[in-house]
Amino acid sequence: MLKLFVPGRLCLFGEHTDWAGHYRTMNADIQPGAAIVTGIEQGIYAEVEKSPIFEVSCAATELEGTWSNFSCRMNETELKRIAKSGSFFCYCAGVASYMLEWYKVGGVSIRITGMTLPMKSGLSSSAAICVLVARAFNLLYNLNLNTMGEMNIAYLGELRTSSRCGRLDQACAFGVKPNLMTFDGDEIEVKALNVKKPLYWVFADLCAEKDTIKILSDLNKAYPFASNEQEKRLHEALGIRNQEIVEKAIRYMADGNVEALGGLMTETERLFNEQITPMSEALHAPKLKATLEDPHIQPLIYGGKGVGSHGDGSVQFLARNAEAQQQLADYINAQGMHAYTLTIQPVHTVRKAIIPVAGFGTRLYPATRTLKKDFFPIPCPDGMVRPVILILLEELIKSGIEEVCLVLGSEEERIQYSEFFERPLPDEHLRKLNPECQEYENHITDIGKRLRYVYQYEKRGFGHAVYQTAEFANGEPVLLLLGDTLYKSDTNKPCSLQLIEKYERYNTLMVSIHTIPLAEVSRYGILSGVWEDREKTLLNVATMMEKPKASYAEEFLGVRNEEGQKEYFSVFGQYILTPDVFDQLAEDISKADEANDMGREIELTAALEAVRRKKGMNGVRLRGKMFDMGNPNALRNTVEHFSK
Repeated sequence: MLKLFVPGRLCLFGEHTDWAGHYRTMNADIQPGAAIVTGIEQGIYAEVEKSPIFEVSCAATELEGTWSNFSCRMNETELKRIAKSGSFFCYCAGVASYMLEWYKVGGVSIRITGMTLPMKSGLSSSAAICVLVARAFNLLYNLNLNTMGEMNIAYLGELRTSSRCGRLDQACAFGVKPNLMTFDGDEIEVKALNVKKPLYWVFADLCAEKDTIKILSDLNKAYPFASNEQEKRLHEALGIRNQEIVEKAIRYMADGNVEALGGLMTETERLFNEQITPMSEALHAPKLKATLEDPHIQPLIYGGKGVGSHGDGSVQFLARNAEAQQQLADYINAQGMHAYTLTIQPVHTVRKAIIPVAGFGTRLYPATRTLKKDFFPIPCPDGMVRPVILILLEELIKSGIEEVCLVLGSEEERIQYSEFFERPLPDEHLRKLNPECQEYENHITDIGKRLRYVYQYEKRGFGHAVYQTAEFANGEPVLLLLGDTLYKSDTNKPCSLQLIEKYERYNTLMVSIHTIPLAEVSRYGILSGVWEDREKTLLNVATMMEKPKASYAEEFLGVRNEEGQKEYFSVFGQYILTPDVFDQLAEDISKADEANDMGREIELTAALEAVRRKKGMNGVRLRGKMFDMGNPNALRNTVEHFSK
């Protein structure tokens, strides 16, 4: 049984431009649509499992008295009939009928365990249930759909009902983070956005009447070709003017200019009222207007605007701070409306890294009797010979890392690091160096100031070693590098920086990946999944398997490239660990301790897989090469090729 959560969605800017942009298939003069959409904290919780039939039941106390359980055979005709029935279940049946028709799947049992998302409030409860059904089929039947694929099927499934949803409604598939969606005819692109400062949103159901069907009908009359001046103004508002607004919003969010962002909301609402509202009587919204102009609200906000199709449906505000956000929500609720809060937090820039170096280096014995393997000398392209650990630390500093924690096996091991990074070179040696190398000595000691140390006194596995840095991580994302692996970028960006930049866009557990030959898969952990981007650099990981047989990998673990050929991916040796990973490691260690199983190894791979199942994981294909030096042959290859 799988547990799923799908949020509702809130359109911050760009309402109506999804369907307007679609008309570019008929009129190339129409501008592409653009919208900034985020998932919200309210949503639908469910438990799902395979079933011989399709059924949806409810265990959510908040829906008691409003819900009746539903089930039907996995029959295409029956599902399509229910999809047209107009009930809440019609959305579920619409998606199920599409899945059956195109993927020949079996049934699914969906048990709604919680519903915190208000229905019929412009927050896409119908889209959320459609995404939930699509994701349930995808995960249970291993369909290998990426997030965009789930979103498209949710949309097509909802179209089989009487609903006329827009393409931005299913943005809830991408989770609780802001995204830019662009709509160019039939083409849709989704790009994660950066936020520099916390944004304190309040949105509310006005508890009034609005006629979405009439609004959409009236506005669509102006497309695909404008026949009068008012229709031209509508095209302008949803086209070039909207693009200007969205570009400003993206810039203000990235720069942390919260006051300007709020002002842009108010400006956008004014434009809507001037150029769009005259197109439909249903858009005259007295309650929305009164709420936006309420003098009690103004001191608490930077700006506000309508939501979704507009009308007297919902309203949204950007509050000045967390305290104002709560005061605003309380005030709106006191007026008989239903308010909800949403705080969009900035993605933590990764500023910390960890490198476990506690291993003895058995395969490099007897050299490791006197020299730790991360101090082995490596010729570098600039002619210098650096120890492995210095090469790794320099890559981290170039990537913006501020602090590095080394995991050692004992306090005695620290002496070698202190000698190298903290003790100045004796004058008799320093004088023999050229001026460039003398200056480099200061660089080495500066690096030493960034180092922190923890100790793994018990050898209980790689995951246990990583967990020793939990206090150092302190709830922040951290970059993990292996102490016996070097990385060489094919670009002007270090491999670590490439990974960090992907994290800052997607804010999820990340692991770097690279291709390996099919003949070698039995020596590695193999990751499989589906590409999230056209460039095939971001893999939504669906499977992790340790050392599979080549025959199994060929049948089940291949990932198609642009030529349609299968490729096989293993870990490149760099990770960005989220706080969830440390929570999972703590749970694994606690279970082993409670069972008095102190000999059980705490593996990082197991913790990563547990987090992946709950919250997902992305594999990032970096532009670079990895040099393993954990054995004699690999060390020989590194010395021969790294300097080139």
